[in-house]
Amino acid sequence: MFSYRHAFHAGNHADVLKHTVLVAMLRHLTEKDAALTVLDTHAGAGLYRLDGDYAQTSGEAADGVLKLASGTDLAPALADYASVVAGFNTGNKARVYPGSPFIAHHLLRGHDRLKLFELHPTDARTLAGNIAQLEAGRQIAVFSEDGFEGVKKFLPPPARRALLLCDPSYEIKSDYARVAAMVTDALKRFATGTYAVWYPIIPRPEAHDLPRRLKTLATKAGKSWLHATLTVKSSKITVTAAGQEQRPGLPASGMFVINPPHTLKAALQPALPQMVALLGQDRHAAFGLESGG
Repeated sequence: MFSYRHAFHAGNHADVLKHTVLVAMLRHLTEKDAALTVLDTHAGAGLYRLDGDYAQTSGEAADGVLKLASGTDLAPALADYASVVAGFNTGNKARVYPGSPFIAHHLLRGHDRLKLFELHPTDARTLAGNIAQLEAGRQIAVFSEDGFEGVKKFLPPPARRALLLCDPSYEIKSDYARVAAMVTDALKRFATGTYAVWYPIIPRPEAHDLPRRLKTLATKAGKSWLHATLTVKSSKITVTAAGQEQRPGLPASGMFVINPPHTLKAALQPALPQMVALLGQDRHAAFGLESGG
């Protein structure tokens, strides 16, 4: 149950998509004076060393955030994300990657609140230690508990403004159903919140069904929605000359947002094709962007 560690995948193409969307949403949501509550259901360790053993083992950042350094004239949303990551580093090379908790804290104001949930025992301890260094006081709360359930006690938030980010590992097949159930419950508790769900696009029925379920939920609730996807390579399994199967790793992922900021689609329209150009690994690289409601 506790085998997934995001440290192996920090800064990969899925993080580029997820965190570009997160930065763009937070930029808009913090323009209003009223306090914002950010809920992160699967916060991870918060900070990751790209030159550490975990990241070096997979090397996924080399095909992700580190490729943005070679890009010029980046679209504003992508440039903003790259600038946020650069702010956690010195020099020209990124050695530290900020997870969503640190990206959120970086962009939030003093009267905003950040609620972080992490169930993996090792990552929960690391997260608490990393957050403690910020000396943020009551602004940030860390909970070593199930985020699917834990967020319920904070909806609706005091100032009636919230952004919820949900990005489980989906190693457990039931996570797909739990995401849909959580969003259903959250919309009943706080219908005007912004709900952002990251999911992997892999050859599994549940993965392809999740965005359809979320779209149905949003439509039935009369809410606007946005769906962005990034594919960097083929999902097909290849066979080597020696007859061994080679799996492609994560080929694509998506972000589904209910009640998205009205500026989000325009921000992603030039950013997504640049992600394909910079991060694409074969001729199957592509993006998708649709909205409704």
